[in-house]
Amino acid sequence: MPLGIRPTVDFAFKKIFGSPSNSAALIGLLNAILKLEHPIEKVDILNPFSYQEFADNKLVVLDVRCQDAAGRWLNVEMQVSSFPGLIERLVYYACSMYVDQLASGDGYLHATPAISICLLSHQLFPDSSQAHHRFTMIDEASGRRIDKGVEVHTVELTKYNLDKAVIREASALEQWAFLLLYAQEFEAAELQELLPGIAFKSAIDALQTISAKTKDKSMYDQREKAQRDFKWAISGAREEGREEGREEGELVGKVQLLEELLGKDQTDGAELIAAGKVALAARLEDLQQQLRDRDA
Repeated sequence: MPLGIRPTVDFAFKKIFGSPSNSAALIGLLNAILKLEHPIEKVDILNPFSYQEFADNKLVVLDVRCQDAAGRWLNVEMQVSSFPGLIERLVYYACSMYVDQLASGDGYLHATPAISICLLSHQLFPDSSQAHHRFTMIDEASGRRIDKGVEVHTVELTKYNLDKAVIREASALEQWAFLLLYAQEFEAAELQELLPGIAFKSAIDALQTISAKTKDKSMYDQREKAQRDFKWAISGAREEGREEGREEGELVGKVQLLEELLGKDQTDGAELIAAGKVALAARLEDLQQQLRDRDA
């Protein structure tokens, strides 16, 4: 029987990559993305998987923060829907990690790279076929780079060649994209045959654990429904905006939805429209940040 568990659902993603017992999976994913001269061999997960963060059936921060043996600070997240300001937020997270790593009295020479990684199940840059973008601190004229600075990586999973017939010969990152998008369609044994290695075995074992008729499966089902309902609501808000023929209508729908999800009183639609498009966009970005920071 197929596993039936989508790794992109927040509960599954965090259990696979945020559990210290599954650190091989996280290390495998990081090495596939970063392609470092000296691969990561050990990580310390700073916000490990916890049932409590999913207990209240809220939308939660879907990220894994860790530090590797070389001192690099890394944040890995999965995004299944798009929203304004994503790139800017990734930069903000990387900068926050860069600042927060230094304790009072530490010299700046102690700073180590801070890397923000975002996996996406949709296209972020539809005008490009490039799947993996790496944004670094680099001088345009000389090409000189600040190696101990901040980096932002975006990985658009659907842009990879994910043909089952050739996935064994594909790159490591293509293989991880295949697992993240299609693991639910395969039995564990077949998936392990397609994706051999300890890193993939660690991930597949975690998916098997969730798929059993246990507390994990029940919580996964709740999270999948919540994630699906959120995407449906956002889609509905966009459609409403199109029907009204006004971009403000779309923004109003999103703002009111996020206010509801955050337990706030909904602002009157007419009041929001009167504020103007710029103010609406700023309000939306603020609410999105509040939603992500809640329960972090």
